[in-house]
Amino acid sequence: MPELPEVETTVRGLAAVLQDRQLTRVETRREDLRRAFPVDLRQRLTGARVSGLGRRAKYGLIHTDRGDTMVFHLGMSGRWRIDPRQAEAHDHLVLETDDGRTLALNDPRRFGSVDLVPTAEMEAWPAFAALGPEPFDLTAGNLAEQLKGRSAAIKLLLLDQRIVAGLGNIYVCEALFRAGISPLRAGGRVSKTRLERLVPAICAVLDEAIAAGGSSLRDYARPDGELGYFSKAFAVYDRAGAACACGGTVKRIVQGGRSTWYCPKCQR
Repeated sequence: MPELPEVETTVRGLAAVLQDRQLTRVETRREDLRRAFPVDLRQRLTGARVSGLGRRAKYGLIHTDRGDTMVFHLGMSGRWRIDPRQAEAHDHLVLETDDGRTLALNDPRRFGSVDLVPTAEMEAWPAFAALGPEPFDLTAGNLAEQLKGRSAAIKLLLLDQRIVAGLGNIYVCEALFRAGISPLRAGGRVSKTRLERLVPAICAVLDEAIAAGGSSLRDYARPDGELGYFSKAFAVYDRAGAACACGGTVKRIVQGGRSTWYCPKCQR
């Protein structure tokens, strides 16, 4: 599933094409993805000018001058294609701009979604109302408050979008490794000193992944078709049996139905 860096990379790629452009054609090629497209999507977006783009957690945001924001989620396999040479069977939403550019939202597994939300009501939109802070707004202090008294494993708590919005499995594994924290440690027993290492590690991992264009796993690619290459920098993710720099060996376990990779020797 595309995580925060992949969505941020996608939004930046779209901004290069969409910012300040008028949408001259909006076409849905099926009725739904994970859920139905808004019935008035075409009516409300055709002729609108894109006033800005952004991201909240793992959602991409396309703001318009009509006070509407198109919110998209890439699901498991979604990606935007810029100026595709030819249509593909899984191009389910197509946008055209006043300068002749074309963008196609391609989603073979259809686990993604597209919603249209009044921009002024974004914070109250149910999908956003329960979200925690963005990782880049996180501090050791407010994370400590969220974890206080929690017996669940720190790995699982960091994946809880109510605690931190946008973190996913790849980058939680990598951040915990950098901070030297066992993914099995109870959240409420992670010391302030460790949290002061963890928060910068989260931000550094995300920054590096964004700079690298994300991690190309399975179906993900950037809007320009290029592959992200942060996967080449993985220290533990998907590296079971690999040697760690500390002399230990990377191990894979399962937590909450998700795979976790870590080094038992240097992550305590």
